[in-house]
Amino acid sequence: MSGAGPGMASSDGKKTFRIGMLGFGTVGAGVAQIVLHSQPSLKDKTGIDIRLHKIAVRDRKKRRAVSIDPGLFTADGEEVVNDPEVDIVVEVIGGIEPARGLLLKALANGKAVVTANKALLACHGRELFEAALAHETSIGFEASVCGGIPVIGALRDGLVANRIETIHGILNGTTNYILTRMVEDKAPYAQCLYEAQSKGYAEADPSTDVKGLDAAHKLTLLSNLAFHSVFDISEVHAEGIDRIALEDVRYAADLGYAVKLLAIAKRRNPGADPEDFPGGLELRVHPTLIPFSHPLANVRDVFNAALIRGDATGEVMLYGRGAGMMPTGSAIVADIMDAARGSARQTFTKLQFFQNPREDLPVIPPEKMRSRYYVRFNVDDRPGVMGKVATVLGSHGVSIASVIQKEPHETGHVPIVMLSHVTIEERFQAARAEIEELPFVRKPSAFYRVED
Repeated sequence: MSGAGPGMASSDGKKTFRIGMLGFGTVGAGVAQIVLHSQPSLKDKTGIDIRLHKIAVRDRKKRRAVSIDPGLFTADGEEVVNDPEVDIVVEVIGGIEPARGLLLKALANGKAVVTANKALLACHGRELFEAALAHETSIGFEASVCGGIPVIGALRDGLVANRIETIHGILNGTTNYILTRMVEDKAPYAQCLYEAQSKGYAEADPSTDVKGLDAAHKLTLLSNLAFHSVFDISEVHAEGIDRIALEDVRYAADLGYAVKLLAIAKRRNPGADPEDFPGGLELRVHPTLIPFSHPLANVRDVFNAALIRGDATGEVMLYGRGAGMMPTGSAIVADIMDAARGSARQTFTKLQFFQNPREDLPVIPPEKMRSRYYVRFNVDDRPGVMGKVATVLGSHGVSIASVIQKEPHETGHVPIVMLSHVTIEERFQAARAEIEELPFVRKPSAFYRVED
């Protein structure tokens, strides 16, 4: 089935496509609003008529943000995926179950699937992709990463001629908002989190966002596309921002760096160092210092961005609103149109993005990651401290690039802030642990990785 051009129906002559939806929260309401309000223009552009046919919800009597014919609602998700009149199933329930089971049934019934569920795809992507291929249908998931920013399409189509070298992404708007407020308002983490929650940018339980898990899910999906294989969420080293200290945000700024929660996928060639890992892929999410001149340093508030480097294009940056009712709804409707035109199925059956072997690109274990480091030690204000700290670092092969010593705290302890040259994670952590045991050092220290 080949894709149809503008003003044309799908290649098999079908002009009307009926949508079955699983869930109808904020994003589902956005999809419905776009479909209902844009239906005439979509039909004019494509020759295809998209219609809402059936919507599964928990509570059929609940008031909705969009006015919908109540006859479309059902409390039974099975009724949606088994309905022979439904052509495309849109899943916006979230979570793993019942979404996984319902989508497997939809695929078994030959229906195209569109989902915004990054957690489901990061944890069960292989199973779902294989089911789509086996039943000669497709899964569209543009909305699962960065909302309305077409980063999935860029990796799948626009950058297909490139060997992707690196991805650096600000993929979570909640954490980016909190870090922006910490910098601009000079307010501590807890206060900025409370503000994010009061504005609806953070959930009552924000742990998935602030501990880096949401960004790790999204990085898994981007890496599947960029590196032509299937990675598991368990292979991503994830740290969050929930322990970040305002003083480190300020000290980083003094050094010319912004602090961002970055999702990083990075090819690494074999190193000359015998202790180094013999090459592979780093997959990591963590608070990161980046220079103010870095393209991602000025991505503020709830905005997302992905900086992708290919061997032919060099660096390409995609930027915009990464979540919300209408941006995410827009991405879902784009996937619906791809499925209706047949291009989504063509991508799945011809390009085979998720089927390549992993032998040539193992995931590098966390202890073998390479980075520069920012580290802060609180020490007693007495002579010889700097020399002893430097000696321990040197004994582990960690060299110092720069040092600043701040004014003593009211407690009398002096913060020493250092930036290292590039080193292996296990060396740095061994040195840090030994320094923390020195009698003049007050625990705990703080450290962040640096991406220049």
